[in-house]
Amino acid sequence: MTTPMSFDDPRPDGAPRYPANPPAGGGAGLGASKVWVFLIGVGSILGLLFAAVSTSDFISHLDRQVHSIHCSFIPGAGAEIGESGCRTVMMSPYSSMFRDSIWGGLPISLLAVAVFAYLVMHTGRTILSNKTFTKHESLYLVLATLLPALMAVIYATIAITKIGAVCKLCVGIYFSSGLVFLSAVLAHMNAAPATSSQLPTPQYAKQFGEGVLYVAILAIFYVMFVPTSDKSEKGCGTLVKKEDPSSGIMIPLGRGKGPSAIAVVDPLCPACKGFDDRMRAGGLYEKLSIEGVLFPLDANCNWMVKESLHPGACAVSEAMLCDREGAEEILDYAFAHQEELRDIAKQDDAKLRQKLENQFPKLKGCLGSPKIKNQVNKSLKWAVSNALPVLTPQLFIGDKRVCDEDTDLGLEYTVDKMINGGSSSSSSGRHR
Repeated sequence: MTTPMSFDDPRPDGAPRYPANPPAGGGAGLGASKVWVFLIGVGSILGLLFAAVSTSDFISHLDRQVHSIHCSFIPGAGAEIGESGCRTVMMSPYSSMFRDSIWGGLPISLLAVAVFAYLVMHTGRTILSNKTFTKHESLYLVLATLLPALMAVIYATIAITKIGAVCKLCVGIYFSSGLVFLSAVLAHMNAAPATSSQLPTPQYAKQFGEGVLYVAILAIFYVMFVPTSDKSEKGCGTLVKKEDPSSGIMIPLGRGKGPSAIAVVDPLCPACKGFDDRMRAGGLYEKLSIEGVLFPLDANCNWMVKESLHPGACAVSEAMLCDREGAEEILDYAFAHQEELRDIAKQDDAKLRQKLENQFPKLKGCLGSPKIKNQVNKSLKWAVSNALPVLTPQLFIGDKRVCDEDTDLGLEYTVDKMINGGSSSSSSGRHR
């Protein structure tokens, strides 16, 4: 069918500028907004891919084993076993919700999958529709894409200020979220005027309900099929000799009034710092009455290791035992400057000890003394008498040892199970 060309507008004054029934065909009613609506779809697909890879990595760790984690700006590429920003972010308490109730919690990335999948569906439906794309339709897209954009800002801030690490997959999600929101704003600016000034509230409510349904279905299915393990409550072994000998090797950590617990730590161990961060963020120092036992994986004092895994750990352990009242402050300082302290110790252990004495004047005259070295030795002997594996961190609640695989993603869930399975009491205190 052909249409005669005319430079005159035959419509009477006041007639609608946009046809009520545009010609058939995908995207026929989008008008000037077409390219921006397509970009919303592209950004949603990209966000869906990044979020799906992140969720897949999270789910793979539900078997409580160590797996590679994808950490690349290309979805599905860059799988790594070792430490990375993506592993740090995933193991942080901010990567999931309801960690007390579900082992590992409900991953935030799964909710992102649901949101982006909904946006893909809604954008595709808009593109294929023959209806005129007015500012009513575009306003809903702006509001719908505002959610992932806001969450991107929130989680990027958390990653930088709280976690101190950035995940490349997360950056991909942030970029996708920004792209869909910006495209939605531009689509709204170019959309046809609405034929009515009244907002289609019932239509918005229906579309919003569809989005909620996407999130609810994925969340429910995840909770239904997430694996569980009896080990989370039973633990992996028990203490043989719990009591602290007269040497006083145990150091109070936090002010919690809950069930007694013992944390075996190395002050220059990166995994111990991550463990401490998870304990703080989960409020676990408040739920437990924790004492710390020092287990430096440093050959300078630990005969169980042939090479120093964490050089300088012996000196820092001595410092904590020298000043028991200030031990937590020393531990916090060591956690905050681990890499620097290890590097100094590799070059000159005496230089590290001098730095500690300058930082904490109370240590002068005690650090390096035979008495304090003997206390570190007794701390190591306590570990031997309880047949502890040569690794850190380790956590005992009562006499039960928390399984190594439960000290990261499943920490909050496991502690809650062990407390409720034993003699739990009300907790009052503060984060360490």
